[in-house]
Amino acid sequence: MATIKLYDESAYNTEFSAEIVSAGEVDKEERLPVIFDKTLFFPEEGGQTCDRGTVSINGREFTVDHVSIDKANTITHFIHIENESDIALFKSGTKVSGKINFNHRFSNMQQHTGEHIFSGLVCGEKGYNNVGFHLSDDIVTMDYSGPLTDDEIAYFEKKANEVIYRNIEVKCEYPSAEELKNINYRSKIEIEGSVRIVTIPGVDVCACCAPHVRRTGEIGMLKVMDHINYKGGTRLSILCGYRALAAFNSYAASLKSISNTLSESKENLAESVTKLKKEKGDADYKLRKKSGEILALKAANIPADAENVTLFTDECDVNEVRKLINELTEKHKGFVSVYTGTDESGYSYIIGSRNLDCTEMAKVLKEKYGAKGGGKREMIQGHVAAPMKELYSL
Repeated sequence: MATIKLYDESAYNTEFSAEIVSAGEVDKEERLPVIFDKTLFFPEEGGQTCDRGTVSINGREFTVDHVSIDKANTITHFIHIENESDIALFKSGTKVSGKINFNHRFSNMQQHTGEHIFSGLVCGEKGYNNVGFHLSDDIVTMDYSGPLTDDEIAYFEKKANEVIYRNIEVKCEYPSAEELKNINYRSKIEIEGSVRIVTIPGVDVCACCAPHVRRTGEIGMLKVMDHINYKGGTRLSILCGYRALAAFNSYAASLKSISNTLSESKENLAESVTKLKKEKGDADYKLRKKSGEILALKAANIPADAENVTLFTDECDVNEVRKLINELTEKHKGFVSVYTGTDESGYSYIIGSRNLDCTEMAKVLKEKYGAKGGGKREMIQGHVAAPMKELYSL
């Protein structure tokens, strides 16, 4: 039977009483699936994670690990069971009390209503549909059916925050079948039975099953965190309310730390980091050149009658290494191997030979040390985690 959805009556209630309808068998994760006649727990549905919280029976409190819903609108609570004897408490007809974690619920409400505002604005002005939505504890993403430029995204972000600041009422209701015929609403899927409509007047009308804030002002703010081209459209990541504040605080702390490290004001950090990056690039280039020169000196001291050649070096220009190996393979009959790195970080290698099959050496490196790489008979390259002294002995 369908579970009564108390969260539809009020998204702000945190405690409820219910009666157990049935309980299943404990799963591999020590969770007991239990169905109540009614619940405040919002299940995982519509791209959104479920509520968190606890249920109590006879003074015993149990954690609700997960909540799901089926096509018949039956909501199942997966309750963590520590002792097998506790299973007997969950009998049909037993009275229970439940409590949801409202901080988690309210955070999800801020994100979801914020998404409705942004998607409503995009749909209204660009005609794009929201064809994908994911709301987890870490991220909120929306997929739109058409491309959005950087300027358009900035524009819609500003418009969304204007809607938030206007503190518009958010209406959640179940219109009758007749009323529904005259409502132009967004929906990602075909819906059977009663349809719950969430309306933000002048901004969005959308079919949605999730809890929402009463007024847009409760969202606080909306910030677009990232966007990419995705399947011919645009995927956006946003954060709202407390999550946006936490992200800002994290970024501010990082900027302060970098500012202190570089002894530079926050306003000049971008210019300072750009300068440091250039200086590092110049230094790396000089280092690679010197390493190449040292490598050439090492190669010059190799006995002419040596069959195999194994050299170790600091970071070098790959093209210079390849050039040196080609020169050495003309003088030496065996394998010419150049390893770059350290015992701690592992070694990048290039191995060449005019007379032997280098893929055979690749097999040895893979079998003995799990090396990763590839190549052809004449030359291979890759990375291996092995001590220098063992690589010398190959």
